[in-house]
Amino acid sequence: MRLSVMVFGLVCVCALVIGTAAPLIQDDDDVRGAFLTSRPKDKPASSGTTARPSHRKPKPAGGGSTSSGSSSSGSSNPGPTHPAKPDKTPNKPGPSTPVNARRMGLGVTLFMRDSNGLAVRVDPEHTFQKGDRVRVLLETNADGYLYIFNTTDDSPATMIYPDAELDEGGNYLQAHVPFEIPSSVSTDERLRWFTFDQVAGTEHLFFVFTREPLNGVPIEDDLIALCKDSKCPVKPSAEVWEVVQKQLQEPLKTDKTQQFGDAQTASEKQATARGIGLSKEDPPPSLVMMASSSRSTLVATLDLLHK
Repeated sequence: MRLSVMVFGLVCVCALVIGTAAPLIQDDDDVRGAFLTSRPKDKPASSGTTARPSHRKPKPAGGGSTSSGSSSSGSSNPGPTHPAKPDKTPNKPGPSTPVNARRMGLGVTLFMRDSNGLAVRVDPEHTFQKGDRVRVLLETNADGYLYIFNTTDDSPATMIYPDAELDEGGNYLQAHVPFEIPSSVSTDERLRWFTFDQVAGTEHLFFVFTREPLNGVPIEDDLIALCKDSKCPVKPSAEVWEVVQKQLQEPLKTDKTQQFGDAQTASEKQATARGIGLSKEDPPPSLVMMASSSRSTLVATLDLLHK
């Protein structure tokens, strides 16, 4: 079984188990507190739009242009801290980490569709059945770029996000602005959830969160152009995948809640649909994973199991 490249469409998934090849260091620090401390006290103002938020990095005042990480062909991905000529060395995922940078963190919450159609929090280690529907909500504690790769058993990796048909090929996330897969605002109910089927198998989702675009991986205009030439889905090069695997060995500090069953709040729905940040009053992620140092890349995995 393989996850469709149209991961935000109607796809068949399996029971979800949190996993990582990196050593998991349990809560010797206040992991959850460290992650949530950068959430604002009050909810940011809403833009009033219900359209899916853009995931291209906002242009700085005065314009400017930068590379998307795969070339310098003029793709639209500007930013004041992005170098004009990024390092193309495959074994470097991005520029050096800024001095005193916040440790990178990723929050994961798994929602399941209940009999009333509501999204309720569910333990990732729950045993799912055929027909169950789930959705993953992601939150970062810093601005950066999110890549999601999928492998099936021992098959080669495939990039399933960013996607040329979603978010204008962008993958830039702002700190504490939630991002969900699949999108709950899809016009088709079937496309709002991952749906379990009867096929057994093991899927692995790799979440790669970086401060700067991952070198050698197309995003935004570069990705759109590549897919127009029928060169999608993108499969990372051996050099890029070696970087991902190396980063996966870096230790993560984790904190998992034991409270499940609550429905997704109206505030969480609004933040996700309108691209506004979560505040300290909003529910925390079910699972928080924090880098153990101020490095520039965090890699974690979710194993999707179906028996």
